[in-house]
Amino acid sequence: MNSIRLLISLGMLLCVSTAIADTATKDDSPSVTIAPDVLQLITSLASDSDVKNALDNIEDQETQLIADLIELTEIPAPPFGEDERGVRFAEMLTEAGLTDVSIDEVGNVIGRRPGRTGEKVVVYSAHLDTVFPVETDVTVRVEGDTYFAPGIGDNTRGLVAVLGVVRAMQHANLETDADVLFIGNVGEEGLGDLRGTKHLFREGGPQIDSMIAIDGGRTERVVYSGVGSHRYRVTFKGPGGHSWGAFGTANPHHALGRAITKFVDGAPEITSTGPKTSYNVGRMGGGTSINSVPFESWMEVDMRSGEQSKLDEIDAVLQRAVQQALQDENAARLEGPELTVEVKRVGTRPAAHGEINSRLMQSAAASLALFDLEIQPQTSSTDANLPISLGIPAITMSRGGASSDSHSPAESWQNKDGHVGIQIGLLTLLAEAGLATRAE
Repeated sequence: MNSIRLLISLGMLLCVSTAIADTATKDDSPSVTIAPDVLQLITSLASDSDVKNALDNIEDQETQLIADLIELTEIPAPPFGEDERGVRFAEMLTEAGLTDVSIDEVGNVIGRRPGRTGEKVVVYSAHLDTVFPVETDVTVRVEGDTYFAPGIGDNTRGLVAVLGVVRAMQHANLETDADVLFIGNVGEEGLGDLRGTKHLFREGGPQIDSMIAIDGGRTERVVYSGVGSHRYRVTFKGPGGHSWGAFGTANPHHALGRAITKFVDGAPEITSTGPKTSYNVGRMGGGTSINSVPFESWMEVDMRSGEQSKLDEIDAVLQRAVQQALQDENAARLEGPELTVEVKRVGTRPAAHGEINSRLMQSAAASLALFDLEIQPQTSSTDANLPISLGIPAITMSRGGASSDSHSPAESWQNKDGHVGIQIGLLTLLAEAGLATRAE
């Protein structure tokens, strides 16, 4: 194969996997133990002439993949506004050779590649949306091997990685035992609240037996557990009025300030011990002018943890802070009606514990080892949260290359061995979906 370092012998791979486990144990990080049969499977796949052809094709696609990256990046795709990008991605899947491509009720683009048996269904997906509003300038600027634009890494490059795998499989005529659904899903970012993935895994939804999501920077990073989140929009409401004439009435902004103070004062009791737990007041608004008592004041709050119990505890701190702030502001008023408050849940991602030594994780670790890379197991917040929480095998893998400044206007993606992440993804997918035996 071109320009990749393959450790073909099973013995060498076994040594690599043992070294990974030993290193991880020393610093108390999670480790992956790769079973001999998984090592043998990945070695056999990498040695197969048709698979080699597909892996080489990924490198040959570089010019096309860069063109795809620029084209898709320059189609805005905020949460709830992914339609135009979704339509183009569906066209690209069709152009790549898939004949069964559709867009579902919520906007997920689904390209089915039938397997020989179809008894198992594997999802290989990347999210369509970015965090940026539709008016954001997403024109791509190029400096050498680095491409700058909001959303170019997270997760437009993920979509391109999916296209690269589809084309490589079509080019080499690879047949799998399982059906593979190549998906561009909506709603991973922000208030999208995993709506695309939730729709896929709904009761009565399509059969899905496992999932590989593509969304992440470093090639070695593989997410196997999910950071959960609770998100709220808290809105205090009152009559409002003139800052002089209505002085003494309950003030929604003052109540909001009280709530934030009580929340951030009480939160460290939860966040200072046990698994990492975070909180953030991300947006605030309300009021009409400097000389008006506002009739409304709102904030949006994000809380996260890898442990559901800790997430519930920090959530309870917020709830108490809001209700106490409401009581205190109402008690402090000199005249007029009481304030009211609405606490609306606007996002829920389940905290989910995956299996560090699942077959998927072992396949990913062995595929990385072929390229002399050590797997770095991670807990994060991705589309894989939902299937993991349901007991369905799922991981999130790298999109390849090097991403920087995600979620900022300065976001960039560097083509630093960008093909390697896609090649590793293909091997992991083939291990999960099964490379069908060719007829003699």
